[in-house]
Amino acid sequence: MQLAGVAPDVSDHDYPAHVPLLTSPPHSTSWTVEWQRITAIRGGNVQSAQVFVAVMAAAALHASWNAIAKGVPDRFGLFIKSSIISVVIGAVLVFVVSPPAGPSWPWLLGSVGMHVLYNLGLMAAYQLGDFNQTYPLARGLGPVVVALVAATVLGEPLPPLATAGVVVIAAAIGVLGLTPWKRIRHNRSALTAAVLTGLAIATYTLLDGVGVRRSGSALGYAVWLLALHGLATMAAMALVKRSRWAPVPPEKAASWKLSVVAGVMSMSAYSLVLWAQSRGVLAAIAALRESSVVIAAIIGAIFFREPLSRLRITASLAVAAGVVLLALP
Repeated sequence: MQLAGVAPDVSDHDYPAHVPLLTSPPHSTSWTVEWQRITAIRGGNVQSAQVFVAVMAAAALHASWNAIAKGVPDRFGLFIKSSIISVVIGAVLVFVVSPPAGPSWPWLLGSVGMHVLYNLGLMAAYQLGDFNQTYPLARGLGPVVVALVAATVLGEPLPPLATAGVVVIAAAIGVLGLTPWKRIRHNRSALTAAVLTGLAIATYTLLDGVGVRRSGSALGYAVWLLALHGLATMAAMALVKRSRWAPVPPEKAASWKLSVVAGVMSMSAYSLVLWAQSRGVLAAIAALRESSVVIAAIIGAIFFREPLSRLRITASLAVAAGVVLLALP
């Protein structure tokens, strides 16, 4: 299976000696050209089926942990405890993996900030709105922004079929998030939180897409991102009063067991995405990842008793069709 726009492995050993992976561009070379050099190809083909499976697995994990975040009354506690898990695991692994190379750090630190905003926005969206509306809206905005920026700024355009796939997926996700319109129209706060969350997703996707390719080690980049993101999230949550969120009785506090499950799911999902981003075109991977909204729609209908109308079923099938377009050669 060939994911449209997936490039061969970009690890150090695949580079010609005269094309250094992690050097600053010469003064006569624009940073866009340098980006294209970083993603250059020399010999061999990546097993794109592996990239496809990795991103789909990430989508399933992401929808699942977001369902946990929506389903628990104590979201504040869940995010705090999940962040602690992220810091602990990251603190252990930083001594095992190679650290990301210097040129990737500005991108990594920018991504940490965007992930914190994403977490705060996600908490607010789930408190204010239905899972089946806030999740698709937050996820659906990302692929469109990523595709536009990647094509116009990074010089990474998609082929026609893949472009059609991104458009179909984004439109279908919009339908999933905005139906029924009467309900979302009267919940402007949830709509605003979901849109801001989506913009944060698009921003950290772009930052990480550049950063992981400059890092020399997708695993090292992922580990440091998880550790620093956990620390930053805990600091941000310490500044946000718990009273801002829905009050939770002690017996309904988020358990450590559930927090570990959610945290590991979240870390695994994004690590898979980072690995895929080091080997493929950002817009294609961003759109494919958002097939998680179909899984979210099913979860919302089964576990949260949220309505799944014919229109929403049709939109879910359209997302699947968009995924097929992305997978075509």
